[in-house]
Amino acid sequence: MGSVFGTQILHNHSLWMMANVYPGMVIKNTSCKLITSPRGTLSAWALQRRSFRKKLLLLLGQRHALHRATCLHATSEAEYLDIRAFGLKQPVAVIPNGFDLPQIEHLPTKATTKKRLLFLGRVHPVKGLDQLVEAWRAIGSHLQDWELHIVGPGEPEHLRQLQQQIAGIKSIRTRNAVYGEEKSNEYLQASAYVLPSHSENFAMTVAEALAHKLPCIVSQGAPWSMLGVKRCGWWIKNDVATLARTIIQLTRTSSDELESMGERGRTWIEQDFGWKSIAVKMEKIYDWMLNPEQINDVLRFH
Repeated sequence: MGSVFGTQILHNHSLWMMANVYPGMVIKNTSCKLITSPRGTLSAWALQRRSFRKKLLLLLGQRHALHRATCLHATSEAEYLDIRAFGLKQPVAVIPNGFDLPQIEHLPTKATTKKRLLFLGRVHPVKGLDQLVEAWRAIGSHLQDWELHIVGPGEPEHLRQLQQQIAGIKSIRTRNAVYGEEKSNEYLQASAYVLPSHSENFAMTVAEALAHKLPCIVSQGAPWSMLGVKRCGWWIKNDVATLARTIIQLTRTSSDELESMGERGRTWIEQDFGWKSIAVKMEKIYDWMLNPEQINDVLRFH
């Protein structure tokens, strides 16, 4: 049979909703190719969360949709390992997310003399913010010149629990979701960024923070192992004691060195995560799917 209404390739993003099952159905008995980007949904942490629903969706067609994919797309080496651990055998293309670099020639005046450690993102159990708050509480007496800002939307129940945990800690500030220039300004007002997640397939906010010249503290639940190699941050075990020690190390780092770390991070993002290079790699994946005998050496198939 022919392709789906003339479509040669379908690209599915994420899993565990019926919208992610339908692509596997509609390509059956056609020449249309399917590529699937799990977007972190095959990590061990993600599979354990609401596991009954995921088992049901596998029976309803998610398993068939996964196995009918010609190729899978991972945004990191860690996500590639998650795909293989799930038992999928197809080729996997490892291509990071692309990123629009912010223009930050004119830095705003800092709103306060205190330095800020920023978390910006969904306030969700996977982000490990309860551990971050406990770490901050444990070392608060050593952080007279710093504040922790937690910015982003969240599930009402989790937000309530987090606010109860923060109660009484004057150096922690919270704010709801921000977008556009306001979001960029949150990065620009900060001195460093922290992401203590249990599981991330990419963690776009780390790329955003680095692009805004912020040193980063990121847990090993996110695929940013090169932070230490590039000398622009710390990639650490995700527990309260390690978070506390690393935050202390951050606060004892000179302002000049923090600035240098920020410059190195910005350079890294410019070189490896610009949209032009990402688009070229993805286009070559699509070309390979239509002409599998042509394998280009710039593709990273596993």
